[in-house]
Amino acid sequence: MGRHPDFLIIGAMKAGTSTLHDQLAAHQGLFLSVPKEPCFFSDADVWARGLAWYEALFAAAAPDDLCGESSTHYTKRPQLPDSVGRIAETLPDVRLVYMMRHPIERLVSHYVHEWTEGTVREPLEAAVERHPELVDHGRYAYQLRPYLETFGRARILPVFLERHARHPREELARVLRFLGHPGPVNEAVLAQRSNVSSQRLRRSRPREFLQELPAATWLRRTLLPERVRERIKARWRISERPEVGDALRRALEARFDEDLAELGGWLGVPLSCARFREQVADRALEWAAP
Repeated sequence: MGRHPDFLIIGAMKAGTSTLHDQLAAHQGLFLSVPKEPCFFSDADVWARGLAWYEALFAAAAPDDLCGESSTHYTKRPQLPDSVGRIAETLPDVRLVYMMRHPIERLVSHYVHEWTEGTVREPLEAAVERHPELVDHGRYAYQLRPYLETFGRARILPVFLERHARHPREELARVLRFLGHPGPVNEAVLAQRSNVSSQRLRRSRPREFLQELPAATWLRRTLLPERVRERIKARWRISERPEVGDALRRALEARFDEDLAELGGWLGVPLSCARFREQVADRALEWAAP
């Protein structure tokens, strides 16, 4: 039988999972998959590759390593509904980490991500109407409910990006304890930020084709000063972070606040969009007694 992961970072998308993945990967005794997001349990075409394919991702781990991967597709209901059952069947003892951030800020970052991918082209307000996943993937109680019902609270660690950013050492140490890693925290990774949406370039097949040519790479780096290269890249980045208008913000707050109230009940703290940062940033929130 091949090696299976001991833990999964299951989401949420655009809530700091790439940063946490890279920080954990820098610790001796932890083995994180490459790619970061194999999406084995969520995506039908990847699931069809079979368990041997998945096990091969962890074959290079040392015998005492704790293994993990970080697929945000695992909390993308209702678009990808099969993750929980497949994980429970394959990894009955797995530990799960779920990262969250202010849901409206997450939505905007999600929108920027999809804009760079070319999935959305319309303005933010129209995109919210046309792409329900922009809201769905930030309804944290909705995404967590089947995991809590299947695995129980003791096996799921809630982590908030706002606290992780403000108190990185303490929060990373908390994650390590949950995973069963003795520490200490690798101080060198505390300022790390990975996969920042504003730095992503909009997809372009001609540009990406040229970037893959060794000669083109050599010419760019040899003939173009870095400031010129950055100016060119700026044309492929979203120029300004989209603003959430008052009417859209009120509509989003109404939807998210209902979900946050349920999440807050589980954590024993009142949560809402208006008070989200102050409630999550300065203390580590754990599940309240049922």
